[in-house]
Amino acid sequence: MYPVAISSTGLFTPPEVITNEELVETFNRFADIDNAVHASAIAEGTRQPVPYSSVEFIEKASGIKRRYVMEKSGVLDPHRMLPKFAPRPDSEISMMAEIGVAAARDALARAGKTVADVDGVICAAANMQRAYPAMAVEIQTALGIKGFGFDMNVACSSATFGIEMAVNAVKCGSARAVLVVNPEITSPHLAWKDRDCHFIFGDVCTAVLVERLENAPAGAFEVLGTRLLTTFSNNIRNNAGFMSRSEDRNPEDRDQLFYQEGRKVFKEVCPLAAEHITGHLADHQMTPQDVRRFWLHQANLSMNQLISRKLLGRDATPDDAPVILDEFANTASAGSIISFHRHHADFKSGEIGVICSFGAGYSIGSVVLRRT
Repeated sequence: MYPVAISSTGLFTPPEVITNEELVETFNRFADIDNAVHASAIAEGTRQPVPYSSVEFIEKASGIKRRYVMEKSGVLDPHRMLPKFAPRPDSEISMMAEIGVAAARDALARAGKTVADVDGVICAAANMQRAYPAMAVEIQTALGIKGFGFDMNVACSSATFGIEMAVNAVKCGSARAVLVVNPEITSPHLAWKDRDCHFIFGDVCTAVLVERLENAPAGAFEVLGTRLLTTFSNNIRNNAGFMSRSEDRNPEDRDQLFYQEGRKVFKEVCPLAAEHITGHLADHQMTPQDVRRFWLHQANLSMNQLISRKLLGRDATPDDAPVILDEFANTASAGSIISFHRHHADFKSGEIGVICSFGAGYSIGSVVLRRT
């Protein structure tokens, strides 16, 4: 069995930004248009008017101030309110693979590695662009990696679940190194016309290079352990899929996009995540007080604050649990990796950190790391 390390991470940031101010202006224009169209039904009391959104509402509810997207003009068109992508022929690289390659190359460059050092690619993301061929195989081939690739989806926990799969492959010797790539193009599945969630998601791609510790560069993070948990819940869901057309479903039906019972998620996931992390650390004869930093899933500021408080017995500082969702919004599985990517350089040798993601499923994944 080989000791394993995370050698580096990579980040692709989309070219366009939508601020809360832009988003609110568009949403409120949409509300005016929709309410005018349905004025009679609203007056009769058979339909509720679309309420206005506000910057204050968004920031209080989530802590989000902006988000990166692959395309913003369609989102900011009150008559459309979804990104406008040009279809690509099969002969061209797909959008998810394109950004996956960019993040993977960034990770390789930061570790001083080449594709010849890598034996596999895992594409782990909450929403796949297509069913097949696997996105991972397209990314692998575009990079020129000889070996294997496969896709996996555990919603917002996909990155940490993918890291465990990569760690196991490296540990047992079936691969020298594996790239875990998380292309999260979330904007097409967000209900931009729903006031309760129109601000939540942003697009991004991260990549994590997992390899044998003996081959890792100085300053890499040794993986002390990984831990996964799932328990079924309907409180975060998206029913869109290939069976929808056989059910004569309208693609615009509300449940064909992301939806959630936010209060239930908050109430149920926060204690689960804190308990999961505490138990994982106990497996390694550690407590949360032994941890230098927690890189948590970036879904909601209040969730992260509560989980950190449960772990530490006090309010966490930005150093204890860095927040990046104010800039990126919720980027599904990529959020905890962005936090690690942005906030690990100051670690000293021997210091401990924990990456943890949680989301639909429910699913929770954690990775305990020690700086070499």
